[in-house]
Amino acid sequence: MGERMKNMFDKILIANRGEIACRVIRTARRLGIRTVAVYSDADRGSLHVALADEAYRIGPAPAGESYLKAEAILEVAARSGAQAIHPGYGFLSENDSFAEACAAVGVVFIGPPPAAIRAMGSKSAAKRIMEGAQVPLVPGYHGEKQESDLLRREAEQIGFPVLIKASAGGGGKGMRAVLTLDDFDDALAAARREARASFGDDRVLLEKYLTKPRHVEIQVFADTHGNAVHLFERDCSIQRRHQKVLEEAPAPGMKPELRARMGEAAVAAARAIGYVGAGTVEFLLDEDGSFYFMEMNTRLQVEHPVTEMITGQDLVEWQLLVASGEPLPAGQEQLAICGHAIEARIYAEDPNREFLPSIGRLRHLRPPADSPHVRIDTGVRQEDEVSIYYDPMIAKLIVWDTDRNGALRRLRSALAEYQVVGVTTNTGFLASVAAHPAFVSGEFDTGFIERHRSDLFPSAMPAPGRTLALASLEILLRREEEAKGSAETSLDPYSPWHSVSGWRLNFDNHHTLYLLDGEEEIAITVHYRGDGYLLALPDGNLLVRGTLDNNGDILADLGGTRVKATVVRHGNTLTILEQGRVHTLTIHDPHACIGEDQGVDASLAAPMPGKVVAVLVNPGEKVEKGRPLMILEAMKMEHTITAPRDGLISSLNFTVGSLVSEGVELLAIVAEEGA
Repeated sequence: MGERMKNMFDKILIANRGEIACRVIRTARRLGIRTVAVYSDADRGSLHVALADEAYRIGPAPAGESYLKAEAILEVAARSGAQAIHPGYGFLSENDSFAEACAAVGVVFIGPPPAAIRAMGSKSAAKRIMEGAQVPLVPGYHGEKQESDLLRREAEQIGFPVLIKASAGGGGKGMRAVLTLDDFDDALAAARREARASFGDDRVLLEKYLTKPRHVEIQVFADTHGNAVHLFERDCSIQRRHQKVLEEAPAPGMKPELRARMGEAAVAAARAIGYVGAGTVEFLLDEDGSFYFMEMNTRLQVEHPVTEMITGQDLVEWQLLVASGEPLPAGQEQLAICGHAIEARIYAEDPNREFLPSIGRLRHLRPPADSPHVRIDTGVRQEDEVSIYYDPMIAKLIVWDTDRNGALRRLRSALAEYQVVGVTTNTGFLASVAAHPAFVSGEFDTGFIERHRSDLFPSAMPAPGRTLALASLEILLRREEEAKGSAETSLDPYSPWHSVSGWRLNFDNHHTLYLLDGEEEIAITVHYRGDGYLLALPDGNLLVRGTLDNNGDILADLGGTRVKATVVRHGNTLTILEQGRVHTLTIHDPHACIGEDQGVDASLAAPMPGKVVAVLVNPGEKVEKGRPLMILEAMKMEHTITAPRDGLISSLNFTVGSLVSEGVELLAIVAEEGA
């Protein structure tokens, strides 16, 4: 290693934030390389800033004014003396102009050559290059002409369903599946808007939409000495809105012969563009074993940890070695698969609201413990904010075991242990996927989530008696602590007014707790007993007792059943976390004065903080139920506001470009006169 590291950098700058910045810092520190972080105003107190050896402000919170400002990042590189820049993924990672700008000032870009980025940056150009390299392609249109009428004719010729994809990017941005010709124009307009917002380029390509494909990608690596290898495949078929949710390596059911053919095709793709560094060649794998090139990501992928877990290689270390001019650390014959790994992306989002981002403070954050079987890659800590400005990923949960069944058990267990309070997360949804028989069997494709929607998105259930008991016990134990504290400071510590036994002047020893489960009020009568509390719950009486430990966990005895749970209190809100289940209740005072409901029609209110990107109606215009009225964008994803009923648009409260907060009234509809 020492000889191999002779040309290694002393200091690198990481032109990114969050989880990937922390990930790069971890490897750099192990290799003795000093790190420089950059941050926006929103990230001043972020974890990646705390972990780096140096950190520099580069601008306000919006990415366009900070993490996408190449000149500001290069200025920091010069000031700090960084010899190289690691772009992470997203932001400037696949920007050929930035790579060229780095070279122009003598800073090494830890990524592929600008020409390779350009070649793969346009999906249309990439398809033409791959065709020349005899890499299989999905039938489609990849031309430069972008007139809407031409694209519509090409779509008809390909045959529906077709897929519209942004030519300049990935990650599901600017992508629309179109089932019929009638839907094409609206889908094309939406894809172009999203592509322009995400990549500054609204060009698109068209592809035949395969109905039951798997999304299988190959990790490739190449150096400046002419060496190129693949590090096997990852299956990324579990997706929502064309964005990956679960990734695993190796792909379930992959035969060695098919793996070899896909690996050879991926290496051929890399060689065809003179590739250097880490890259991923993405394929659609059809049911009959045919595979087709989709795109090449000229960067490290979010899901790279599963490859690391099954190969024992550190891919960031490989990147640093290759960028410093060293040959690849291993040849193809030295690489082997050991075990099975699965990655779950923990997001602050609400699966039951079409995966809308959930913004807020992480008031309680407790991931499962790191071990040889469980790895957590994160960029946040408890009390950090999930903001509107960036991707709402909280962490990547990666598990490993000797086979897929073992890895699935690890995944389900770790998800049950993952505790997040303050924002809504997708952990329950991920657990449903991980337990679904079709996923467990390995028989799935990219349509898995939509096909099994009824199983994966169950209707909200009322809080069970066990949850109500835990919430009540938390309230009572807290009151015990408060009463003991009052007694210790009182002039009369033996006063019955300090008792927690339910003593009341001229009354018997019981008390009633009121909780709200959503809008439903639940009254729980507490009878005080010498050996605990007898709760009169909706489904019967239950004797409970317990203690609170130093972590705030409840060690409870519920009618003879031992339970450990966590109850997080914020104001009057209680979040109960137990065995992977999360339920929120509110401590309620039924005698408090409640004002009139001032809420607006939920469908006309902003479901999330965001930016208005399109207003599709005018004041006074007549609309029918279901008609699109306004389009919001948050974190580069669009959400369409539709009419909840027939009526007339009486007011538009925001225009294109306006920033809106969650819950504000966007526009108003009144009933048409005479209707």
